[in-house]
Amino acid sequence: MEILFLLFLGKPLWMWFVFLAIVLALLVFDLGVLHKDDHAIGIAESLKLSAMYITLGVCFSGFIWWQMDATATAQYLTAFVVEKSLAMDNIFVIALIFGFFAIPRDYQHRVLFWGILGVILLRGIMIGLGATIVDQYHWVLYIFAAFLIFTGIKMVLVADKEHKIEENGLLRLLKHRMNVTEDLHGHSFFVRKPHPETGRMLRYATPLFLALIMIEIADVVFAVDSVPAVFTITTDPYIVYTSNIFAILGLRALYFALAAILHRFAYLKYALSILLVFIGSKIFFADLMGWEKFPPVWSLGITFAILGAGVVFSLWKTGTPIGDSEIVKD
Repeated sequence: MEILFLLFLGKPLWMWFVFLAIVLALLVFDLGVLHKDDHAIGIAESLKLSAMYITLGVCFSGFIWWQMDATATAQYLTAFVVEKSLAMDNIFVIALIFGFFAIPRDYQHRVLFWGILGVILLRGIMIGLGATIVDQYHWVLYIFAAFLIFTGIKMVLVADKEHKIEENGLLRLLKHRMNVTEDLHGHSFFVRKPHPETGRMLRYATPLFLALIMIEIADVVFAVDSVPAVFTITTDPYIVYTSNIFAILGLRALYFALAAILHRFAYLKYALSILLVFIGSKIFFADLMGWEKFPPVWSLGITFAILGAGVVFSLWKTGTPIGDSEIVKD
């Protein structure tokens, strides 16, 4: 049992195992019980599933408080909110990818579910490397902060630019290097079928697999912004990783509700850009004031204020209240 108390990235192994066991149990329950059969997820189901994940994510802060302290808890909650907010842009891209590949709603949950496994692995690698670099070279945080400020300003300048999936170089490479079917084959990512010229049986990827790969790549791209943002909140890899994964779990579940009303949040991108500038500027402001770090409670409150203003402004500018038009019963 002593091995459970060995430190890994600053925390005993048992704390990592507790978190991973919770996530594994959630995924098994999700796919093995709730979504054992393919079906289109309606808004009500999406909201209930997301509420479950968000509740568990917030409740996990109690575990952080029990094992660490109130400051770590505030950092976790701030990181949780920031990651969930910054990942909103990812929802827009996921909707574009599903539309481009014409993925039916019945199969979209399957793609997002398996995508979560990739997120758990890839985010773990990115955060582990980031934590190691920051631990050895603390000045890297200032580079992260400057990058976030630059990214926030850039987001404002390109907020109206449309993503064009067909122009993605990786997609062209995948189609060039792999055998890809033109049509879907149920919920299969791969199928075996004869080559049209040789008749030899080959394995073909389906558009469902291409959609999965594109969503995974999109997550890595967005993580380039969100992971440094969380590192400016806290350099504790346990808080960074757990807040990231819980936030993404909840947001993927919420996708099916948000996809129907994405146009209502058109101005949220500007709030996210302001949020990035705020997060990036905190470390410089703390140095200017002679603080060890920006107060976590202030950071959480300001983050909520920026996002709340963005949501209210978006709903006001886009007109009709959501409840009167877009959200309908399953």
